[in-house]
Amino acid sequence: MAAEEGARSPTRMLAEGHLRVATGGGAPADGGIAVRHLPHHHASKREGAGGKNEQDNLEDANSVPSQELNKLVNGNSKVPTTLDDYKRLLVPIIEEYFSTGDVELAASELRSLGSDQFHSYFVKKLISMAMDRHDKEKEMASILLSALYADPLSSSKMSEGFMMLLESTEDLAVDIPDAIDLLAVFVARAAVDEILPPVFLTRARALLPEFSKGIEVLQVAEKSYLSAPHHAELVERKWGGSTHFTVEEAKKRIQDILKEYVESGDTDEAFRCIRELGLPFFHHEVVKRALTLGMESLPSQPLILKLLKESTAGCLISSNQMSKGFCRLAESIDDLSLDIPSAKTLFDKLVLTATSEGLLDSSFTTSSSPNEDMRNASAEKVKHFKEESGHIIQEYFLSDDVPELIRSLQELSAPEYNPIFLKKLITLAMDRKNREKEMASVLLSSLSLELFSTDDIMKGFIMLLQSAEDTALDIVDAPSELALFLARAVIDEVLIPLNLDEISSRLRPNSSGNQTVQMARALLAARHSGERILRCWGGGTGWAVEDAKDKISKLLEEYNTGGDLGEACQCIRDIGMPFFNHEVVKKALVMAMEKQNEARILALLQECFGEGLITINQMTKGFARVKEGLDDLILDIPNAQEKFGAYVDLANERGWLLPSFAFASVP
Repeated sequence: MAAEEGARSPTRMLAEGHLRVATGGGAPADGGIAVRHLPHHHASKREGAGGKNEQDNLEDANSVPSQELNKLVNGNSKVPTTLDDYKRLLVPIIEEYFSTGDVELAASELRSLGSDQFHSYFVKKLISMAMDRHDKEKEMASILLSALYADPLSSSKMSEGFMMLLESTEDLAVDIPDAIDLLAVFVARAAVDEILPPVFLTRARALLPEFSKGIEVLQVAEKSYLSAPHHAELVERKWGGSTHFTVEEAKKRIQDILKEYVESGDTDEAFRCIRELGLPFFHHEVVKRALTLGMESLPSQPLILKLLKESTAGCLISSNQMSKGFCRLAESIDDLSLDIPSAKTLFDKLVLTATSEGLLDSSFTTSSSPNEDMRNASAEKVKHFKEESGHIIQEYFLSDDVPELIRSLQELSAPEYNPIFLKKLITLAMDRKNREKEMASVLLSSLSLELFSTDDIMKGFIMLLQSAEDTALDIVDAPSELALFLARAVIDEVLIPLNLDEISSRLRPNSSGNQTVQMARALLAARHSGERILRCWGGGTGWAVEDAKDKISKLLEEYNTGGDLGEACQCIRDIGMPFFNHEVVKKALVMAMEKQNEARILALLQECFGEGLITINQMTKGFARVKEGLDDLILDIPNAQEKFGAYVDLANERGWLLPSFAFASVP
């Protein structure tokens, strides 16, 4: 009986899939976080198939000989063969993390255990230990969970860990009087950081005993924290973000420390001030600002390099934070070049010096960014383009006039700066309401047809992702928003999924930008992803992709069975998705192949093209999509290739297609 009850506990039900949770967004950048913990967005990790619950996994793990486990982790001697071994090994990992603040080391140690099936206990142990410590450790625990989300902590193990905590609230309250409120903050913080979705609270409440302390935790989390005005900021500041400054305050203090150091040359005093900040996760900002100061004032460079060298030798700034500071500056070097024209040359010299002095590993390189060619253009021209682009975008947000924006952009006569325009568009949209975000996605779809190449769009997104960490300091939800823009671009067929792989390959491994790409992949892999992503900002028209496809199919069927030509055109207008009209073309062509009265379908396309309802770009895109799927169509329609060749000839004759479209008809 006891075994049966255990199998039906909330945690067991969670493991068996009764309490499924949505995947969160992109993982944080390597090495840690800024002062006030900014929400991290995480790359979802596709869970393995199979119906095993947690008990099955534990039994499987216990049955594997330790020798085999050792082989799996390349001879690691710290491989737990039982749950008790795993729990025992967790404590020193967590203690060391609380002592050093080294996120990467903690992640490496956890991965080296190689026991994914036990990871829910790590979540429970980390939080229960932090609850009995100071605010600093509580903040560090939240930061670490956010950093480990998806890899190595899967969404299911994260949820199971929190369920275990809720189930054991009564026991925790015996030793920690304010356990209910503390655990409520951890739950709320996890929801804000998107490592637990809001639906977790509802489903967990349904599984816990009605009058348990776990239920009280959920009630406090929901009513006192998640339902409060400005709840995200309230929760993020609850433990002071490791200290009690905001990001801007911390950046200002760092700048003041560095300026005072350059004036006085007192290294010991600078080190004392940096230590007093108590921000080991934010030391990359010290490095970045120090380097920038050295580039702005060349006489200060020797002092700056001395500070960085001695801070590394004295273990004040870790090698990881040092490298991250250099990488962050490398990513923003284009913007810095507007104020310091020789920034690229100066930075390259600093990298060489830092490498020779041992500040950086010899493998460190300033990898070329996608806009390398633009660096040779005058800074003044780039600055002018950015200013004009800003005005054009602001006007578009007011007027919602896509053709006017395209005309204005063409008048700038700077197609080489298209990636900069895309970066500016999305950056401005991210700092506005959902309406502007939706307008930006719609505009991007139009630009991909009229002006921008796929390479332009990829370069623009790479520029955005390379500066993702800096953007996140000003726009709290930047990683999540960027992931949605990327996923939406794929849904709108501005990009194809393969483009995400190419974008990822041009970003630093484990960087915030790379994790954002992973989050976009996770969004696209989710069930009903098209509908959710299209509606993420209200969807403009409110139609989901599947809804729109269904309506297009129905209007074509109705028209084909005797409907009115004018009414069919009006129905296409009513859908209100001009950037999706290629779907009308595709479905119409397939229907023409399948039906006997193909002339009627082709007449509709002629009418739509003649009225300007379907543009030449959308028409070409629709034909291209049919061309791509011909191999599959031939299985159902043996003469599909022959028919499609005839449609292409007709389309070329009537001017429907761009000259670049090519198709070899069957001889």
